[in-house]
Amino acid sequence: MARDVLSTDQKALRINLDAKRYGTFAEIGAGQEVARWFFRVGGASGTVAKTISAYDMAVSDAIYGPAERYVSRQRLRSMLEYEYALAVQRLEKARGDRTAFFAFANTVATSSYTRREDGHGWMGIRFQTEPHSPPSEIVIHVRMLDRESARQQEALGIIGVNFIFGTFYHHSDPAALIRSLLDNLTWERVEVDMIRFSGPAFDGVDNRLMALQLVKQDLTEAAMFSGTGEAAQWGEVLYKKPVLVQRGSFRPLTTPMLDMLQRSQEQFSREPSLEGETPIVILEITLRQLQVGDEIDHADFLERVDALSALGLPVLLSNFLRYHRLVAYLSRYTQKPIGLPLGLVRLRDIFDEKFYTGMPGGVLESFGQLFRNGVKLFVYPSLDRDGKLTTLQNIEVPPHLTHLLQHLIANRMIVGIENYDPSVLGVYSGDVLKLIQANDPSWDKHVPPAIADVIKAKRLFGFRG
Repeated sequence: MARDVLSTDQKALRINLDAKRYGTFAEIGAGQEVARWFFRVGGASGTVAKTISAYDMAVSDAIYGPAERYVSRQRLRSMLEYEYALAVQRLEKARGDRTAFFAFANTVATSSYTRREDGHGWMGIRFQTEPHSPPSEIVIHVRMLDRESARQQEALGIIGVNFIFGTFYHHSDPAALIRSLLDNLTWERVEVDMIRFSGPAFDGVDNRLMALQLVKQDLTEAAMFSGTGEAAQWGEVLYKKPVLVQRGSFRPLTTPMLDMLQRSQEQFSREPSLEGETPIVILEITLRQLQVGDEIDHADFLERVDALSALGLPVLLSNFLRYHRLVAYLSRYTQKPIGLPLGLVRLRDIFDEKFYTGMPGGVLESFGQLFRNGVKLFVYPSLDRDGKLTTLQNIEVPPHLTHLLQHLIANRMIVGIENYDPSVLGVYSGDVLKLIQANDPSWDKHVPPAIADVIKAKRLFGFRG
């Protein structure tokens, strides 16, 4: 059912007329684009206690303390803490019995003559739901995709008003709050690739499900969280670092999957192009792997990531059907080498031309995008149920693509995984899942011990004990 969407003016005016809300706006980097809406519609004296733009770095440091990067979560957090505490300190005595205080902040870098990258920034709000209540907090990371700086500033102002409005009137329904962030905008203009809820207003909120909502509701193509379930942003994790990404359904992660990951990590780490750096290892689940018909089973999603938490690795949730889209996204945040472990079945899919009919250059265009910036595929052998072993040396691809495969192998863009454990090749995740659900105790020898322990402790995937 379509929902009524208020204009940005209407949202700002409703907040201004809400006598319960009063607080501070602190904005760095793109002017006071959010506060401007509240002054423009009238009645701002009912909402705005103070606006500030500590644009100069020395001034910003003097107020909020030093930061390694000014457009960062660290800087945003210090802004929220300082401005909220100051607002409560100055206003609590005079109006604390009737007012729910808030502090809104953003720190942003837009495109300019000297900076040609996409605009991006951090935006957050610390707020009381009721007078005298302890504060809660929401933080998001946004990317402004317009080419002109003025358009990026306009988009920043709109999403800022949406963010504040959603916080005040939809905080009890975080999915609805997320849905409202792009009101009066489109995904071509703004991307929200991280959101984190914290505080007493969100005691029951799982930030891993919020990452799922960002992808499901098309606010971003990919969202990430840490091995402990904390919301993470791509730039924080990947900035100027080599990365190894393993895609899978992980229902559950089995011994051959872990063997593939560990052996490829060993080989990748020895690559001269890494210059001794340790790669960041990420596990990727695609939205398609979570779908049952048109629906996504949230409980099943949480079971998978609960099991993966035993490895302590970041988890990426994406809407990338093809590997070249994943590589293009990763390349926004790092120019260092990228490694992709995969099995023979997935390698065959990469050489299947039916997947590239929507690309003018077909499979060659896809490969051009996939193998840029030092990307390397690490291919794990396959053992079918008839006992036939398939490796990179005897894999069959369409005859007219054989020379292309050999070219990629000869130039070490595709390499076989060495020192793999042949004893685990006959393990299939679907069979392991059936053993778990049938309460057959033999399943746990096919799953890494740490993950088996989590499955048993939390009774995941139908385990009954």
